[in-house]
Amino acid sequence: MNYEEDIYGKLFPEAAAKLEYIICAAIWYQDGNVYPHQPFNIKSGIVFCGRRHHNCFIPASIAFPQRDKEKIEQGFLTSKDRYVNRREAAVIARNAGQISDETNICLFSEDIY
Repeated sequence: MNYEEDIYGKLFPEAAAKLEYIICAAIWYQDGNVYPHQPFNIKSGIVFCGRRHHNCFIPASIAFPQRDKEKIEQGFLTSKDRYVNRREAAVIARNAGQISDETNICLFSEDIY
């Protein structure tokens, strides 16, 4: 258990005891700045969430019109308030029964909605 999981477990014991699952698509723009109210495991940068990844890019492009595209990673937000990349999301979704074992190694929002 890491620090973020320990804090989450203390703040939300009932939620922490439940199986983690994928909530929605997300992108993480790692600009090095610290923003409030980010997922527990994001220390810097900002996470935008949406139904699909393209829904995340619209608010990101409005907030950061001159953004560096090299600093953007696509992933997902989990029920335990964590941002995870596509590979970790596939494992979580498989374990939660959101996708079948035949799904590729990386998760796509189309796989779960």
